[in-house]
Amino acid sequence: MICLENLHHRILEIPDLCLEEGTTAVIGPNGAGKSTLLRLCAGVEEAAQGSVLIDGTIPRSTNIGWVDENPERTLLFERVSDEIASTLRFQGIPCPETENQVRTIIEKLGISALLTSPSWHLSAGEKVLVALGAALAGKPRVLILDEVDSHLDPMTESRIHGILRESGIPYLLLCTQHMEAAAAADWVVYLEGGRVLRCGFPQEVFSHLKNTCFYPQSWRESR
Repeated sequence: MICLENLHHRILEIPDLCLEEGTTAVIGPNGAGKSTLLRLCAGVEEAAQGSVLIDGTIPRSTNIGWVDENPERTLLFERVSDEIASTLRFQGIPCPETENQVRTIIEKLGISALLTSPSWHLSAGEKVLVALGAALAGKPRVLILDEVDSHLDPMTESRIHGILRESGIPYLLLCTQHMEAAAAADWVVYLEGGRVLRCGFPQEVFSHLKNTCFYPQSWRESR
């Protein structure tokens, strides 16, 4: 379980929040603190006050995959193949095994054509896929995606969500502006003004958001 207690950090004021295993969608208006929450869970930032624990361990001691909303911030290497392999090399995985895992990941993500491409020549969507490939290569216990679906076309987004569902990663946290993706999650956290106003199953959370722009369009049409 991911537990946040007595958290005070930037705009965030969260007395108590616990997230079960599964997919958690974090939603809310701009400036609500969504990215800050994800960065704390990823260990990219440390809380000014309070604690963030993942199964009783601090984020920086947990195997976490992180994909930023601006994926170029996390790309370190010139070639796509080296970027995806970097996580495995940092873990000391032997070269033959690294090559096999990289090949499997790029085929699964459908980016084989990018293998020898320079990272800076990629589109924003392609950079997201490469950053995601690097994150998945490390077989993380927690995978955190900060609005990466905003760079993907609907077909690619759907395919990626299918891959993630089959990945077996215990915790998937995603910040999204796509309410259909949020509605398909196991849990939804609704933030506003740095505070958690709603948290629970999608049906429970969205039942309080029917008259807002956060209500899934497909649900609105089926009413």
